[in-house]
Order: sequence, then structure tokens, then C-alpha cells
Amino acid sequence: MRRKDKAKLAVFFIIAIYFFSLNLALALPVDKKALSFDEFIKIKRLSDPQLSPDGKQMVFVVTVMDVQQNKGNSDIWLVPATGGKAVSLVSSSSTDFFPRWSPDGKTLAFISTRSGSPQIWLRPVSGGEDKKLTDFPEGVSSFTWSRSGRFILVTSSVLPGASGLEASRQRLEEQDKSKIKARIYDQLLVRHWNTWSDGTRSHLFLFSLDGGQPVDLTPGDYDTPPVALGGNLDFSFSPDEKEIAFVRNIDPEFRLAIGTNNDIFLTGPEAKVIEKLTVSRANDIDPQYSPDGRYLAYRAMSRPGFEADRLALMLYDRQKKTITNLTENLDYSLSEFIWSPDSQAIYFLSEEKARMALFSLKLTTRKIEKILDGHNPNSLQISPDGKNIYFLKQTINHPSDIYSFDLKTRKVKQITDINAELLAGLEMNPAEDFYYESEGDKIHGLLLRPPFFDPAKKYPLLLLIHGGPQSPWQDEFHFRWNAQMMASPGYVTALVNFHGSPGYGQAFTDSISGDWGGKPYRDLINAVDYLRENYAFIDKDKLGAAGASYGGYMIDWIEGHTDIFDCLISHSGVFDLRSEYGATDELWFPEWEYQGTPWNRPEMYQKFSPSSYVKDFKTPCLVIHSANDFRVPLEQSLQFFTSLQRMGVPSRFLYFPDEDHFIQKPLNTELWWKTVLDWLATYLKN
Repeated sequence: MRRKDKAKLAVFFIIAIYFFSLNLALALPVDKKALSFDEFIKIKRLSDPQLSPDGKQMVFVVTVMDVQQNKGNSDIWLVPATGGKAVSLVSSSSTDFFPRWSPDGKTLAFISTRSGSPQIWLRPVSGGEDKKLTDFPEGVSSFTWSRSGRFILVTSSVLPGASGLEASRQRLEEQDKSKIKARIYDQLLVRHWNTWSDGTRSHLFLFSLDGGQPVDLTPGDYDTPPVALGGNLDFSFSPDEKEIAFVRNIDPEFRLAIGTNNDIFLTGPEAKVIEKLTVSRANDIDPQYSPDGRYLAYRAMSRPGFEADRLALMLYDRQKKTITNLTENLDYSLSEFIWSPDSQAIYFLSEEKARMALFSLKLTTRKIEKILDGHNPNSLQISPDGKNIYFLKQTINHPSDIYSFDLKTRKVKQITDINAELLAGLEMNPAEDFYYESEGDKIHGLLLRPPFFDPAKKYPLLLLIHGGPQSPWQDEFHFRWNAQMMASPGYVTALVNFHGSPGYGQAFTDSISGDWGGKPYRDLINAVDYLRENYAFIDKDKLGAAGASYGGYMIDWIEGHTDIFDCLISHSGVFDLRSEYGATDELWFPEWEYQGTPWNRPEMYQKFSPSSYVKDFKTPCLVIHSANDFRVPLEQSLQFFTSLQRMGVPSRFLYFPDEDHFIQKPLNTELWWKTVLDWLATYLKN
């Protein structure tokens, strides 16, 4: 063989070996690792998708957490509605969020904090500089365009007694400069969720892009949107721009924090007359006009004082002046809905067995059809031709992305994959459904196996207990109580939807009221028995439990009722029902759940208070709480921790002076996860 031929052959072999190695590398799986906090905090959080009027593009919000800055930052991204590369559209060192297309699609309005307070800014879609549109004294919390694009409805906080926006601004500035910070209250609510009442009210304003002063459409000492139990957007412009629907609560019982009577009101652009539409004393929210203007649909409960009642779909015929319950015979509670562009159908979501089901309702026949289940969608959008529905979808091992659903073929298509590169390197298992019998019902739960699961090994069992209590575990990538993070160190993690959880019929949801420590507790103990007997890879001798809010209550309850757990974690748990009643914000909740007040039903408050069973405390427990938690005040966990210490039970108290019912700052989140996982490892690993 000639030297030249040998050289060619050598080159051929080198090239062949290269491509063989390349193909081998492509065929081999990427080295993966278990989810840790370092990766968890880098995951982009996608929210608020908004379809352009021509149906060709989608904007959405991406929030990224920055540990060094100890905060998150939100920007606005853009993606073709058919799928493709997503790109950053509106970005700044401040927070940019709540994007809304103008009706002609030429302008994107959004809220930004870049001027110091949240105000509406405008971005020309074809290019150009961002322009600040509003200058409300207390900023803007939400808004919507009118169909012509001439007006925007804006919500902002003002002092209701002030003569106008500028007078409100001046009085608020004087209050801020005053050296006296004391306040005098003559009525409830004095504080709510994480803030003290400061005398301001959220009002709805008509803002004209043609100029002029904003018009206060909802004057008076009331809030729009309402302080609590509101909908997705509690105000709406009629297509002809002659009428505006909004929600507020004027019931005197709300002043006592015992009324859930949000109502829908109607007014005109000049706010000369305000008409009360709904007469029920229960919760009415989410008014949405049909595109043709004939109807106004909204969601409504039927039982006053019960915040977890079934939400039905109501239809107000604006011509006939009649109201009809469209879902009266459906044992599902609506979470959100949208109109079809031709006004002939309504699509809505309802919780169903740890996921969300999508339904269609034809107005002509009133026929309801389930068109998608087994997924977990939210934030519905519909294409202008009515052929596709867009939504966010997530699972326990995949955070939210945008998907489309073809109403004809019933096929789901992924539009974005915003965390593709990061997720490709992580080993995360999907949720598995399991069922068992308890208290005469079939109980449903989700089981998550740890990463790199080996069926030949034995794993500790970690039971997670949800809050609410009428807030079920779902097949979701939860950014506070993330099941993957819990399972990551090597725990089989179980999430049980015990009696009281929505998604299994209203009677099942109702069953927890007046029985907080009864059926739900027995459901959880029965779940442990079932799992340990039916899954050979579960170590029967290693068992932990953790929960927050009602889940924290149940941990406190478990502490005094069984010693089968090796360790417990209670976050913001209710410990003493009587003292909690006097310090919580929304009194309608305990009065419904415990069937009265501490003075007219003292036996209920004593029977179901974990504080009544301190003498039986034995299990090591980590207690977590925050100073600005006004839903379950800090003193509840202080009492619990004091009781644990006095009983000689191994215990630790993690306190956050700058958080509320949720832990949200990145550095605090990092400490939370480290403390929680270290506590579990101490008792389940060692």
C-alpha cells in the first residue's frame, strides 16, 4: 500500500472513531444528580401567559430568584404561539410584570417598579422606548384594557375620605413623615395576612389614554378587589364600554371579619349610579362579560361564612335580567373560566383528584363535557379563532411551562421549555397515584420515590400534610413545599388528600368542618399503615411527618396522639384554638370550622386544640414560624415550642422576623431547607 493511501486510511479511521465516539456520547444518558437547593433556587418561575390579539404571540412573566441579592426579579418574555425560541422582551433591574396587550396588538402595557412604585408602563411592540403611563400615589396593583383601547381600568389604594388622588397623596406623605406611628382602630379588620390596616382602600379607577384625571368608580370605605376570597380579576368592562362590573364587600358583617359576602356591582364610566347585581350573602366573584355583550358570567358560592364552599358558574342575561346557575348539578368547584370568542361556549377548570380537569359548556344546550383530564393546567387563554386553548401546566417533576390544547384533536402541545437545560441534569421521578380505604371512603394520595430509586433498598417514609385544610396536594412543582426537595435526600414521600380536600366532591370537602382532629387524623394514620404494608421498599422503622398551616396544626395534634413517628416538623401550625381565634385575621374561618365562637362552643375549641394534650408529647419536633404571619400568629408556635421544652421533648425553634405565612426570601429559603433537611436526617438517616 502506498504511503499516500496509508495516510488517507489513517485519516478515515480517525474520522470514523470521532463520529463513533460522538454517537456514543449522544446515546449515553447525561450524568444526572438529585435536586439540591443550588439547582432548586435557579429554576425559572413562569407565570401569567397572555396571548396577543392576533393569536400569533404569547407574553409571559419569568421570575428568577437571586440568592446574593436576597430577592426575586420578574421580567417579561415573548414566544411564538405555535412554539419556538422564547426571548426576553421587557427586562430591567426592577420588577416588570402583569403584561397586557392593547386591543390592536400594537402596545404592551405592564406594571413596573422602575420608578419606585408599581405603575403602568407602555412598550410599543414594533420597537421604541418604554413610557410611564400612570402615577398613582400608592401605585397600581392590576388593570385591564377596554375593547377600543381608549380606557384602562386600574386598581390602586387611596384614602377613601380624601377629596381626590392628590389629596390622598398629600395625606399619605404626611402620615409617612410623622414621628407618631400609633394608630387607633374602632373596628376589625385591624390587620390581614401580613399587613396592618393603614386606612387605605383599594379602589377601581377609569383611566383615559386621551388625558384627564382618573375617575374613581368605587368611592367609599370599601375595597375593590375585595380584601379576601376574591377572584382572578374582580372587575370587567362591557364590550360596548357602557358598563363596568366589579366586586366588593359592603356587608356590615365583613367589618367584624365574619362575613364572606363579596358581591358584584354594576356602574358606568362616569360612576353616576352603582347598582348591586347579586343578592346572595355568600361569595360572588370573577365577573366576565361575553364577547358579544349579551351575558355576564361569574363564580358564586351558596353558603354564607364558608370560604371553601363549591363555586358554581352563574350567568346573568343582561337583556332578560335573569340569573341562572349553569353548573348546579355538577359536583365540582370552578377555579377559573373563559368565554369562547363567539360567546357560544364557556371553558372552565375544576379540581379533580390532585389535578385539574378542563370542561366545556355550550350555552345553547347547557351541555357540560369534560374535554381534558389527568393534567394540571391553569391560567387559561383562548385563540381568536376559538380553536386552541393555552395554559400553564406543571407536574411534581416539572415546573410550569406554556402548553396549547387543540379543541378539535384534543391534543396537548408544549410551547415553552424554559428550564430545559437545568432540568436535563436532574433526576426527578413522577408522582404515583395510590388509593386506600379510610372512614368509609376511598382516599387518594400521591407517592414520590427518591431519585436513583433502587427497589431492593429500604427507604424512610416522609408524610407531608397539606394546609388549608381545604387546599389539596396537587401534581405540581410547589416552590415552597417542594416534594422533590423532600424526596431528594432519599425519602419516599407521601402526599395524602385526606377528608376535607377539594377535588373529591363537596361532601368530602365539607367533612372536615367540626372534625379537625378526627377523620383527617385517622386518614393519615391509615395511610401510613397502608403504605408500610404495601410497599416493600419502605422502611417500617423510619417515619417522619411535616406540614404547614393546617398541616402544622395536624403535626401539633399528632404530637399528642401517637408516637409512631420518629420526628415531626410543624410550620405555622395552630396550637391553641381559643387564643388563635382572638389573634387571627379572618374570623369567619374559625367560626365555621369550629361551629361557633370560643364562648358559645367552648367544648369544640378545647376538644380539637393540640394544647389540650401536652402531657402526651413525646416525639422530637422542629417548630417554624414568622413574625409577620397574621393568619396563624407567631404566638401559636411559641406556645407549642414552650410546651415541648417543658415536657423535655427534643425540639428546635426556627424563627423568621422578616417573613409571613410563607418563606420567600432566597436566603431565608436556603436556611429553611437546610434546617428542615438536617432535622429529618438526624432522625431518619442516622
